[in-house]
Amino acid sequence: MTEHVKATTANDILTLVIDRPDKKNALTNAMYGALADALERAEKDSEVAAILIRGEGDMFTAGNDVSEFAAGASDNEPPHVGRFLRALIASSRPVVAAVQGRAVGVGTTMLLHCDYVILAEGAQLTTPFVNLALVPEAASSLLLPSRIGHARAFAMFALGEPLSAQDALAWGIANKVAPASEFIAVAEQVAARLAKQPLGAVMATKRLMRDAAAMTRQMEAESEQFQARLASPEAQEAFAAFAQRRAPDFSRFRRQQAMA
Repeated sequence: MTEHVKATTANDILTLVIDRPDKKNALTNAMYGALADALERAEKDSEVAAILIRGEGDMFTAGNDVSEFAAGASDNEPPHVGRFLRALIASSRPVVAAVQGRAVGVGTTMLLHCDYVILAEGAQLTTPFVNLALVPEAASSLLLPSRIGHARAFAMFALGEPLSAQDALAWGIANKVAPASEFIAVAEQVAARLAKQPLGAVMATKRLMRDAAAMTRQMEAESEQFQARLASPEAQEAFAAFAQRRAPDFSRFRRQQAMA
């Protein structure tokens, strides 16, 4: 485990805590690796009947660590984000998420693979991929429109419009909204209830409800586009603007894109 991901198992529940609050729980390559490792081990662990994912501090996660992301994986390690997302898609155990503050990018798209989502009051979900000249990931280009409709999903993707906790509840992304002082306890109670259910029946029900193969295919198609976009002049401008703390200027690329 990396120091920024805490994994503990107690009472048949694997709890994964994203623990980098000083950086708004931005996810590094090593953190993705630790999350993937934990989910992969859980598939073989008879002591794990449910999984709870939460973040430390005032934010669930700011998404990818953009400074590391723009430069590529650290320490010459292979990128682990794909491993994490595939492990989440393949997880046979029920996954509960407890979300506070902002959930940015993958912080929102991972919720589409969780089976029960509790949001703290005031939480906001954002998917600003296009703002960085990128495309959605985690099969969210398939899952989000099917969950909330094309019009709402397009606004979240193309404009980066935030989604409030109450709208996320009304639109079917979350199960409950709880006070900030209670949302973790509520999530733990749900995870405990799920852990007491007959695991075989829960796993079979989850398999029937989710087409993991279709999600994986969509994620692979997204990944191909994502990698192409990473190398684009637009993405380079977006990352440079982020580093320089200025607004990006994509206007000079429009004629080129219009002719493509």
